[in-house]
Amino acid sequence: MSGTWTAAREGAACAVAAADALHQGETAAVALTRPPGHHAGPAFMGGYCFLNNAAIAAQNLRDKGMQRVGILDIDYHHGNGTQAIFDARADIYTVSIHGDPQTEYPFFLGHADEYGTGDGEGFNLNLPLPKGTEFETWYATLQKALQILSDFAPQALVVPLGLDTYEGDPISGFKLKSHHYFQVGHAIAALGLPTLFTLEGGYAVADFGVNTVNVLEGFKSH
Repeated sequence: MSGTWTAAREGAACAVAAADALHQGETAAVALTRPPGHHAGPAFMGGYCFLNNAAIAAQNLRDKGMQRVGILDIDYHHGNGTQAIFDARADIYTVSIHGDPQTEYPFFLGHADEYGTGDGEGFNLNLPLPKGTEFETWYATLQKALQILSDFAPQALVVPLGLDTYEGDPISGFKLKSHHYFQVGHAIAALGLPTLFTLEGGYAVADFGVNTVNVLEGFKSH
Protein backbone atom coordinates (compact mmCIF):
# COMPACT_ATOMS: atom_id res chain seq x y z
CA MET A 1 0.00 0.00 0.00
CA SER A 2 1.03 3.63 -0.08
CA GLY A 3 3.86 4.15 2.39
CA THR A 4 5.09 0.55 2.45
CA TRP A 5 8.47 1.25 0.89
CA THR A 6 9.10 4.25 3.15
CA ALA A 7 8.25 2.19 6.22
CA ALA A 8 10.43 -0.73 5.11
CA ARG A 9 13.36 1.54 4.25
CA GLU A 10 13.18 3.45 7.53
CA GLY A 11 12.78 0.18 9.44
CA ALA A 12 16.02 -1.06 7.91
CA ALA A 13 17.65 2.24 8.88
CA CYS A 14 16.45 1.63 12.44
CA ALA A 15 18.14 -1.78 12.41
CA VAL A 16 21.36 -0.13 11.23
CA ALA A 17 21.06 2.42 14.04
CA ALA A 18 20.66 -0.45 16.52
CA ALA A 19 23.82 -2.08 15.13
CA ASP A 20 25.62 1.25 15.46
CA ALA A 21 24.56 1.40 19.12
CA LEU A 22 26.19 -1.98 19.78
CA HIS A 23 29.32 -0.90 17.95
CA GLN A 24 29.46 2.17 20.19
CA GLY A 25 29.36 0.03 23.32
CA GLU A 26 25.73 -0.55 24.19
CA THR A 27 25.07 -4.06 25.50
CA ALA A 28 21.64 -4.30 23.85
CA ALA A 29 19.51 -2.49 21.29
CA VAL A 30 16.00 -3.01 19.94
CA ALA A 31 14.77 -2.09 16.47
CA LEU A 32 11.03 -1.52 17.00
CA THR A 33 9.87 -1.53 13.41
CA ARG A 34 7.07 -2.47 11.11
CA PRO A 35 6.99 -4.13 8.66
CA PRO A 36 9.02 -7.12 9.92
CA GLY A 37 11.87 -8.52 7.86
CA HIS A 38 12.99 -12.12 8.30
CA HIS A 39 11.07 -13.56 5.34
CA ALA A 40 12.80 -11.19 2.90
CA GLY A 41 15.67 -12.79 1.00
CA PRO A 42 18.41 -11.55 -1.32
CA ALA A 43 15.99 -11.26 -4.25
CA PHE A 44 12.51 -11.98 -2.85
CA MET A 45 9.99 -10.71 -0.35
CA GLY A 46 7.17 -12.47 1.46
CA GLY A 47 5.35 -12.92 4.74
CA TYR A 48 4.79 -9.14 5.10
CA CYS A 49 8.58 -8.63 4.83
CA PHE A 50 10.31 -6.42 2.25
CA LEU A 51 13.80 -5.75 3.65
CA ASN A 52 15.47 -8.14 6.05
CA ASN A 53 16.19 -6.00 9.10
CA ALA A 54 17.97 -8.76 11.04
CA ALA A 55 20.25 -9.62 8.10
CA ILE A 56 21.01 -5.95 7.46
CA ALA A 57 21.90 -5.49 11.12
CA ALA A 58 24.12 -8.59 11.15
CA GLN A 59 25.97 -7.48 8.03
CA ASN A 60 26.37 -4.02 9.51
CA LEU A 61 28.04 -5.53 12.58
CA ARG A 62 30.39 -7.49 10.30
CA ASP A 63 31.18 -4.36 8.31
CA LYS A 64 32.17 -2.62 11.53
CA GLY A 65 34.75 -5.28 12.33
CA MET A 66 33.07 -8.15 14.15
CA GLN A 67 34.40 -11.41 12.75
CA ARG A 68 31.50 -13.68 13.81
CA VAL A 69 27.83 -12.86 14.39
CA GLY A 70 25.14 -15.24 15.60
CA ILE A 71 21.47 -15.03 14.62
CA LEU A 72 18.82 -16.64 16.82
CA ASP A 73 15.38 -16.51 15.21
CA ILE A 74 12.58 -17.35 17.67
CA ASP A 75 9.60 -16.34 15.54
CA TYR A 76 6.97 -19.05 15.07
CA HIS A 77 7.69 -18.98 11.34
CA HIS A 78 11.09 -19.89 9.93
CA GLY A 79 13.30 -16.99 8.86
CA ASN A 80 13.67 -18.28 5.33
CA GLY A 81 14.98 -14.98 4.01
CA THR A 82 17.74 -14.80 6.61
CA GLN A 83 18.78 -18.38 5.91
CA ALA A 84 18.89 -17.71 2.18
CA ILE A 85 21.01 -14.59 2.59
CA PHE A 86 23.69 -16.27 4.73
CA ASP A 87 23.37 -19.85 3.46
CA ALA A 88 26.87 -20.08 1.99
CA ARG A 89 28.71 -18.12 4.69
CA ALA A 90 30.62 -19.30 7.75
CA ASP A 91 30.94 -15.91 9.47
CA ILE A 92 27.27 -15.66 10.43
CA TYR A 93 25.68 -18.66 12.15
CA THR A 94 21.90 -18.78 11.72
CA VAL A 95 19.76 -20.77 14.16
CA SER A 96 15.97 -20.89 14.05
CA ILE A 97 13.31 -22.47 16.30
CA HIS A 98 9.99 -22.55 14.50
CA GLY A 99 6.85 -24.41 13.51
CA ASP A 100 7.48 -27.44 11.31
CA PRO A 101 7.53 -26.27 7.67
CA GLN A 102 5.83 -29.52 6.67
CA THR A 103 2.64 -27.81 7.88
CA GLU A 104 3.56 -24.16 8.54
CA TYR A 105 4.60 -21.16 6.43
CA PRO A 106 7.06 -20.69 4.70
CA PHE A 107 7.04 -24.44 3.78
CA PHE A 108 9.99 -24.47 1.35
CA LEU A 109 12.77 -23.74 3.83
CA GLY A 110 13.25 -24.42 7.52
CA HIS A 111 13.61 -28.20 7.50
CA ALA A 112 15.99 -29.93 9.91
CA ASP A 113 18.26 -31.26 7.16
CA GLU A 114 19.31 -27.80 5.92
CA TYR A 115 22.78 -27.08 7.30
CA GLY A 116 24.07 -24.45 4.89
CA THR A 117 25.90 -24.85 1.59
CA GLY A 118 29.46 -24.36 0.35
CA ASP A 119 31.54 -22.41 2.85
CA GLY A 120 28.42 -22.10 5.00
CA GLU A 121 27.89 -25.84 5.48
CA GLY A 122 27.48 -26.46 9.19
CA PHE A 123 26.61 -22.84 9.96
CA ASN A 124 22.83 -23.06 9.67
CA LEU A 125 20.65 -24.95 12.12
CA ASN A 126 16.90 -25.40 11.93
CA LEU A 127 15.01 -26.72 14.96
CA PRO A 128 11.42 -27.25 13.78
CA LEU A 129 8.79 -28.20 16.35
CA PRO A 130 5.23 -29.49 15.87
CA LYS A 131 2.18 -27.33 16.26
CA GLY A 132 0.96 -27.45 19.85
CA THR A 133 4.43 -27.55 21.40
CA GLU A 134 4.35 -26.55 25.07
CA PHE A 135 6.80 -24.16 26.71
CA GLU A 136 8.89 -26.84 28.43
CA THR A 137 9.79 -28.51 25.13
CA TRP A 138 10.26 -25.19 23.37
CA TYR A 139 12.52 -23.91 26.15
CA ALA A 140 14.67 -27.04 26.09
CA THR A 141 15.13 -26.44 22.36
CA LEU A 142 16.08 -22.83 23.10
CA GLN A 143 18.77 -24.05 25.49
CA LYS A 144 20.15 -26.31 22.75
CA ALA A 145 20.21 -23.39 20.32
CA LEU A 146 21.97 -21.14 22.83
CA GLN A 147 24.63 -23.76 23.52
CA ILE A 148 25.35 -24.15 19.82
CA LEU A 149 25.66 -20.41 19.41
CA SER A 150 27.90 -20.21 22.47
CA ASP A 151 30.19 -22.83 20.91
CA PHE A 152 30.39 -20.69 17.75
CA ALA A 153 31.68 -17.85 19.99
CA PRO A 154 30.13 -14.91 18.14
CA GLN A 155 31.00 -11.34 19.08
CA ALA A 156 27.37 -10.26 18.91
CA LEU A 157 23.92 -11.80 18.66
CA VAL A 158 20.98 -10.73 16.50
CA VAL A 159 17.57 -11.99 17.62
CA PRO A 160 14.67 -11.82 15.16
CA LEU A 161 12.08 -11.53 17.92
CA GLY A 162 8.74 -13.00 16.89
CA LEU A 163 6.07 -13.04 19.58
CA ASP A 164 3.74 -15.31 17.61
CA THR A 165 4.89 -18.22 19.77
CA TYR A 166 2.28 -16.94 22.23
CA GLU A 167 -0.59 -19.29 23.06
CA GLY A 168 -3.16 -16.68 22.04
CA ASP A 169 -1.72 -15.98 18.62
CA PRO A 170 -4.44 -16.41 15.96
CA ILE A 171 -2.24 -17.79 13.16
CA SER A 172 0.37 -19.80 15.06
CA GLY A 173 0.52 -22.92 17.21
CA PHE A 174 2.95 -22.86 20.13
CA LYS A 175 1.81 -22.56 23.75
CA LEU A 176 4.00 -19.95 25.42
CA LYS A 177 2.28 -17.78 28.02
CA SER A 178 3.06 -14.14 28.75
CA HIS A 179 5.10 -14.88 31.87
CA HIS A 180 7.30 -17.32 29.95
CA TYR A 181 8.83 -14.47 27.98
CA PHE A 182 10.70 -13.22 31.05
CA GLN A 183 12.49 -16.57 31.10
CA VAL A 184 13.20 -16.35 27.37
CA GLY A 185 14.86 -12.96 27.72
CA HIS A 186 16.82 -14.09 30.75
CA ALA A 187 18.16 -17.15 28.90
CA ILE A 188 19.27 -15.10 25.90
CA ALA A 189 21.06 -12.64 28.17
CA ALA A 190 22.97 -15.52 29.79
CA LEU A 191 25.09 -15.76 26.62
CA GLY A 192 26.68 -12.50 27.73
CA LEU A 193 26.79 -11.08 24.21
CA PRO A 194 25.96 -7.64 22.82
CA THR A 195 22.46 -8.36 21.56
CA LEU A 196 20.30 -6.72 18.93
CA PHE A 197 16.58 -7.51 18.73
CA THR A 198 14.53 -6.93 15.59
CA LEU A 199 10.76 -7.03 15.82
CA GLU A 200 9.18 -9.79 13.76
CA GLY A 201 5.75 -11.51 13.91
CA GLY A 202 3.03 -11.42 16.52
CA TYR A 203 -0.67 -11.18 15.82
CA ALA A 204 -2.34 -11.31 19.23
CA VAL A 205 -2.46 -7.53 19.19
CA ALA A 206 -3.78 -6.94 22.72
CA ASP A 207 -0.93 -8.93 24.30
CA PHE A 208 1.86 -8.17 21.85
CA GLY A 209 3.31 -5.24 23.77
CA VAL A 210 3.24 -7.08 27.09
CA ASN A 211 5.03 -10.09 25.64
CA THR A 212 7.66 -7.94 23.94
CA VAL A 213 8.38 -5.99 27.11
CA ASN A 214 8.55 -9.22 29.13
CA VAL A 215 11.36 -10.53 26.90
CA LEU A 216 13.27 -7.28 27.31
CA GLU A 217 12.68 -7.11 31.06
CA GLY A 218 13.88 -10.70 31.38
CA PHE A 219 16.96 -9.85 29.35
CA LYS A 220 17.67 -6.76 31.41
CA SER A 221 17.27 -8.61 34.71
CA HIS A 222 20.12 -11.04 34.05
